[in-house]
Amino acid sequence: MPMTQFDLQWPDGSVMKCHSPSTIIRDYLVVGKEYTLADFLECAEKGLGHASERVREKYGFACSMAADQWDLIRIQSDRYQAVPAAKVQILRIK
Repeated sequence: MPMTQFDLQWPDGSVMKCHSPSTIIRDYLVVGKEYTLADFLECAEKGLGHASERVREKYGFACSMAADQWDLIRIQSDRYQAVPAAKVQILRIK
């Protein structure tokens, strides 16, 4: 499966480089779009989950890298839960 990288910008301006095991993440995240924190987390969880399932369909097992990436995103997002109107922007998908 083609690995897809995506960069996102957190509400404090920091950038996180992320990986998906499938290009399907492009169906869930849009370059240039600003998401509310809750919307971003929902899209990222669904997208990485779908990517992992595509790996399962092809190879017979889920992708632990997708689960690990989701965990890193979730942990990082905890820093911004108390920030009013926190936004996450997708900078790049390649």
